Amino acid sequence: MATYLLAVGVILAVLGGWVAVQNLSRRFAAQHPEFGPYREKGGGCGACSGKCSSDSAASHCEK
Repeated sequence: MATYLLAVGVILAVLGGWVAVQNLSRRFAAQHPEFGPYREKGGGCGACSGKCSSDSAASHCEK
């Protein structure tokens, strides 16, 4: 039972750390606009992977 509770605690701690790092990244990006906007992994124009050259996808990738 103790192993189970330890595993659950570790998983929750890792997830909490992940959220904290994301918040720190957003705050840093807000304080330093010269580095560009904060981009989530897998989102934004970086996720287009070369698909922005087509006319249909270009509207959401050009910013």
